[in-house]
Amino acid sequence: MLLKPRLKAALLAAASLSLLAASAPSPAAPLGIGDPLFPHLGNPGYDVQAYDLSFNYGGSNLDPLDAVTKIDAVATDSLDRVNLDFAQGEVRSVEVNGAKAAFASMGEDLIVTPARELPAGSRMRITVHHTSDPVPDKQYEGGWVRTGDGLVMANQADAAHLVFPCNDHPSDKARFTFRVTAPREYTAVANGLAAGRDRSGSDTTWTYRTVHPMATELAQVSIGHSTVVHRKGPHGLHVRDVVPTKDRELFERWLRKTPDQIAWMERKIGRYPFETYGVLIADAETGFELETQTLSLFERSLFTRSVFPEWYVDSIMVHELAHQWFGNSVSPRTWSDLWLNEGHASWYEALYADEMAGQSLEDRMRDAYRQSDSWRAMGGPPAAPKRPSHGQKISIFRPVVYDGSALVLYALRQEIGAKAFDRLERAWVASFADGVATTADFVHLASRVAGRDLSGFFQGWLYGEKTPVMPGKPQWKADPVD
Repeated sequence: MLLKPRLKAALLAAASLSLLAASAPSPAAPLGIGDPLFPHLGNPGYDVQAYDLSFNYGGSNLDPLDAVTKIDAVATDSLDRVNLDFAQGEVRSVEVNGAKAAFASMGEDLIVTPARELPAGSRMRITVHHTSDPVPDKQYEGGWVRTGDGLVMANQADAAHLVFPCNDHPSDKARFTFRVTAPREYTAVANGLAAGRDRSGSDTTWTYRTVHPMATELAQVSIGHSTVVHRKGPHGLHVRDVVPTKDRELFERWLRKTPDQIAWMERKIGRYPFETYGVLIADAETGFELETQTLSLFERSLFTRSVFPEWYVDSIMVHELAHQWFGNSVSPRTWSDLWLNEGHASWYEALYADEMAGQSLEDRMRDAYRQSDSWRAMGGPPAAPKRPSHGQKISIFRPVVYDGSALVLYALRQEIGAKAFDRLERAWVASFADGVATTADFVHLASRVAGRDLSGFFQGWLYGEKTPVMPGKPQWKADPVD
């Protein structure tokens, strides 16, 4: 995610609350896996393998969609109940392995009681018939976003469960199938590759499947009066962009940049990690752009407001593209590892602006250093961020995880040299592709690549209340904290 200047199964096992129902059923209660920032997010006791999501859009983005969510999972504990994250929708029925199951909503959890206990190691399919409401409840933020002609999704950080039942934490990635039925005049697009389009009467059902596993917060479905523009990227990569049909020609000057931007990123860190990529331009004001996997979400106004210079728009496009490696292919094991996502995306955003538009990387990093102590005081150190503000969960996206964390990477490159830094970046995205990783994993890999223990260096830069001295640039000074 990039906030605009104008608005500016290890964890599962370790954090499991141990549902060992040896002789008596466990009490029904909302659960979580103990994430430091979102302790009630996610659920213990199972590992999701795949989601199959069906949405029926009737033509009005004010009306709830009829939906069916199918979840294929493996029980990691013996379970007499299964907790799913789900809010802002009506649950009509639930089945577990084809048999009706009892269910109850409690907090933001949907608690499912199967007809018989699920032993550890067993496979289960949970089918939930429900509605999915695009009109936001005042107590929640995110999920469906209503556009000028339909809907898109913005599920970061913890809003996928406002759209569909799920294990809503990035540590439990899974493959997705999307089936979207809408009136014939609409176009539906989702993550992954098209897998079918069937017409029945006045409706069309569009099917998409992901090839790689994905975190729930990265799910995307677009429904609107849209045109899908196809072109080729590096190595024949399928590039598809989704734009309002009325704006097809208006946005072409931006869309045609994507293949070269992908090629630039590949020169830095290696092959693009997914089956397709593209830009989704929505007629909506969200205050941010979002790296939904294989189809990044952008506001229309980013490309139409003259206040934004071309180099800046280009660099934001690269920011969301860089997330496909950092945050999407390599996902954070906890939300406290968010700096690995946003710091890297901001780093390549700044590097692209430096190399392609003459916007000095060093000047940007010196300015970040000047503000870094204030950012740390406001939001916590990069790898130990403060909890989100009450009722404002996206407030974890503070300056310290953007340029404040890109500054950590700049300091690391100063410390170990540009060649070692480049080897580290390539090794990081290759070693943890399609998986999850922690800050400790990054520190360990960096030490291995550098050939020396960097834990002391990282302790100050990632966890210190004050910004350490910049290697090679002791003259850089931080402003006093107000």
